[in-house]
Amino acid sequence: MRLVVALGGNAMIGSDGSAGPEAQSAAIAVAMEPVAELVAAGHEVVVTHGNGPQVGNLLVKNALAAHVVPPVPLDWCGAQTQGTIGFTILNSLEAALATRGVVRPIAALVSRTRVDSDDPGFGRPTKPVGRYLPRDQAQVLMDHGERWEDRGTQGWRRVVASPEPLEVLETPTVLTLLAAGHVVVAAGGGGIPVVRHPDGTLRGVEAVIDKDLTAALLATDVRADALVIATDVEHVAIGWGTAHERALGSVTPSDLEAYAAQGEFASGSMGPKVEAALRFVRSGGSRAVITELHRIADTLAADVGTAGRVGTIVENP
Repeated sequence: MRLVVALGGNAMIGSDGSAGPEAQSAAIAVAMEPVAELVAAGHEVVVTHGNGPQVGNLLVKNALAAHVVPPVPLDWCGAQTQGTIGFTILNSLEAALATRGVVRPIAALVSRTRVDSDDPGFGRPTKPVGRYLPRDQAQVLMDHGERWEDRGTQGWRRVVASPEPLEVLETPTVLTLLAAGHVVVAAGGGGIPVVRHPDGTLRGVEAVIDKDLTAALLATDVRADALVIATDVEHVAIGWGTAHERALGSVTPSDLEAYAAQGEFASGSMGPKVEAALRFVRSGGSRAVITELHRIADTLAADVGTAGRVGTIVENP
């Protein structure tokens, strides 16, 4: 099967939240073990990943150094973290494959995602990024053109646009590499956000694109057989945190949409993952999977009749 595997940014840091180079390298090495299992099983694999904690680190550096050097814009932060995470994935996945006696070429692409310059998000930025700062420190960054909001006793926090992904511009390259037998790492952090001018030229913009929605778009465009969204729970659940909590196994898009309309999935956590799964299946994909990273292979190996036993699988009846 051709798979797009979306890893969360928290899979790239230590379980205790540590984000130093050693902790990130160790976490990525762990995350690559189940990915290596998929490759060893003969699947074509595209890996995409989050980068929230890593971009957050760069934003802290921006804040600390803003009185000395200009802050690095968010599109540059995205490019830098794609390069760093991609490089680390290359090393870790090669090593994980080697222990299985598998040799496969791997490529990591610095990837751009086109968004609409007229997306409503640019007029009403609401996506919080980075840490809280006191007003005087936030003001230095506002003087550089950033938008910050007063969040009361917590302090000030930066807000940016989160526009809809329209096109992963490196999709043709991904397809070429897949055809040549590569494992591909692409569209990290949702892709570097860019807009196209009327003359056809592109420029980066200050925005954060949801990585799961980009993964759904990429999976559709590369004609993946399944979109796999790795998270830290085995199933999507309704009634989460209540006495009526129930795990979802095999579920139809219509039923999942109904649960979403009832407000079952939080916008800051499971909501985007559910929306990505729905978009992929509604766009013609045969199966979307949401489960724990280490259960991916089990979920994909399950027969349709037993699919609900491992992970949440979204597919048309």
